Amino acid sequence: MIRRFCCLQSASTTSIASTTANKKPIVLLGAPQVSAIVLDALLNASASPDSLFEVAAIVTQPAARRDRGKKLTHSPLANYALDRGFSPHLIFTPERPGDDTFLSNFKALQPQLCITAAYGNILPTKFLDIPPLGTVNIHPSLLPMYRGAAPVQRALQDGVKETGVSLAFTVRALDAGPVIASETVEVDHQMKAPDLLELLFHKGSELLIAELPSIFDGSARVKAQPQDDSKVTLAPKISPDESWLFFDQEAYVLHNKVRAFSGWPGTRAKVLVVENNGQQKTLEIKIITTRVRSHESVQSNEGDDITFVEGALAFPCGRGTTLEVLEVQLPGKKVVNAAAFWNGLRGQKLKKL
Repeated sequence: MIRRFCCLQSASTTSIASTTANKKPIVLLGAPQVSAIVLDALLNASASPDSLFEVAAIVTQPAARRDRGKKLTHSPLANYALDRGFSPHLIFTPERPGDDTFLSNFKALQPQLCITAAYGNILPTKFLDIPPLGTVNIHPSLLPMYRGAAPVQRALQDGVKETGVSLAFTVRALDAGPVIASETVEVDHQMKAPDLLELLFHKGSELLIAELPSIFDGSARVKAQPQDDSKVTLAPKISPDESWLFFDQEAYVLHNKVRAFSGWPGTRAKVLVVENNGQQKTLEIKIITTRVRSHESVQSNEGDDITFVEGALAFPCGRGTTLEVLEVQLPGKKVVNAAAFWNGLRGQKLKKL
């Protein structure tokens, strides 16, 4: 099955050419679960009797060894495509989108349009030159804000109250192409990155389906707006080293970081456990869920003691603020709520580091 994913045989190319004679063949590039949201929308829309297109192929990341068992598994997009009855022969998994063998097979499909949705690879010019209608990217931010690999995470880390999704033509410069359309989304102060990312790709899929007619007839090229480079902000890739929390920062800064890094790489902190006999040990914990309330509703604590208040671990933070931790996880253990963790201390004291 994996070998069959690697290239498209000539016989398959012939069959695709015949089935797409009356509809414009488009190709979706993606990999994570949010890419499957876009594929679902495209397959559903293409099944309509008056549809102008069909999904001719999928380009995704090669199978990789994931999780503890290191079992070789396909990308979530590939798995979803197979579940929907998509032919394995039409799922490309090139190591690089610029590989000559891949480009030869890809060109044989004669794709009219490509859609990228969290694909994760930069597309070379020789790829972008193949589809005559171009390549359109669903980007989960209001471009030109948050260009880069982690737009949702960086937006949440900044504590934005609204963000959105943009539909833009792909050019060689990163996320710099003209914007066809965009939609603004309000951000709840407790929303985490995986939930916001899923919401934005649902919105982006709807936007794509609505704009496909204008892309096909060429009017999208005319109305697409160049980005204002003076307003560009960047969303660089997240490093695992960024996952540490430091409690000299204000609570709302830490809360936003917990929301932003939820899923991957997560957030972690070191705390000091003072045993009943006075001995001390350092404990590393993952911080899963937090909240921040106003100064009036939470008594500030300038010391180092971590207390248990109203179902939460209360961490004293910078400028007299308090971060309330609702869920934590010890190394190799399951996620537990703050009450269960506090009861497990059996009277031992907890201090921040």
